[in-house]
This record gives sequence, structure tokens and C-alpha cells, in this order.
Amino acid sequence: MKKIEAIIKPFKLDEVKEALQEVGLQGITVTEAKGFGRQKGHTELYRGAEYVVDFLPKVKIEIVCPDALAEKAIEAIREAAQTGRIGDGKIFVYTVEQAIRIRTGESGDDAL
Repeated sequence: MKKIEAIIKPFKLDEVKEALQEVGLQGITVTEAKGFGRQKGHTELYRGAEYVVDFLPKVKIEIVCPDALAEKAIEAIREAAQTGRIGDGKIFVYTVEQAIRIRTGESGDDAL
């Protein structure tokens, strides 16, 4: 099993969710996040005063899927989240040793 974490721009969430559903993924966890990468934030003008916005709004998506679906899911996220501009985000992939469904006690791929 693989855990895929993606940090994307908030307005791309619906497109990514639809792309993942088309690939056959059923479960997704979404968390609002703030952060910056190479872009290091930006400056904005508010009521005549300039200030630095260090942390930009992002969305963190977490998915756990069988190994067979991982590459399709990664490609779906990459294509749906890409704008071609700085700050599109990152995708991280981890190996998951075990998953257990609390309600039934099922484990492994059956728990997904």
C-alpha cells in the first residue's frame, strides 16, 4: 500500500477530487494548510501599507491506496493540479505497512 500526500492550490481541489474518482479511488482526506516553498510568499498592499504574506493558503490531500493504483493516482493529481505557475505544489509518496478498518477489523487492502 502507498500513502500519497499532495499539497496543492485550494482552487484545484475539485478538479483533483474528480480526477481521483475517475481513477477509482474512494477515500480522500483533505486538510487546509498554509506554507511556502521556493516562492517564499509575496508582498501585498492593504490600506496603503505594504506587508509580507509569508504563508500562502494550500490544501493537503491524503490518500492510501493499493500499490497497483498508486501511479495512476499520482498522475491524476499531477495533471489536475498543474497550472504551470510557481506554487503548484508537491506530491509525496510513502509506503504503508498496515491499514486496519476500525469498524470491522479488516486489514491490508481490504481495509481501504
